[in-house]
Amino acid sequence: MQYLITLNVPPYEAPRAGEPGFEERIAPWVEFHQTFGDALVAGGELQPRETATTVRRSADGDTIVDGPFQETKEALAGFYLVEAPDLDAVLAVVTALPLPGGAFEVRPLAAGMAR
Repeated sequence: MQYLITLNVPPYEAPRAGEPGFEERIAPWVEFHQTFGDALVAGGELQPRETATTVRRSADGDTIVDGPFQETKEALAGFYLVEAPDLDAVLAVVTALPLPGGAFEVRPLAAGMAR
């Protein structure tokens, strides 16, 4: 079965490749991917929420707005699509995420939607 894990975290500044502190930042992620790589089907980090474009749909039509859907402390920062036999296996992946805080939502994909 496949599950989607969404990573909702407060904004934080982190060093990028080539910047001081990057190797220290990435080391726990490398270990995470080595440990759970077989279960990780896909994943990615999103650009900052300021880069979002929101499309709101109603009976009157679509409205396109620059910016995120809602103003919150935490924002969708990334995701993982995980192949796992059950929820307990997915929760082992979630509890090993090397993030200092946030909320991580886990949802199974609807039947017939997983590849």
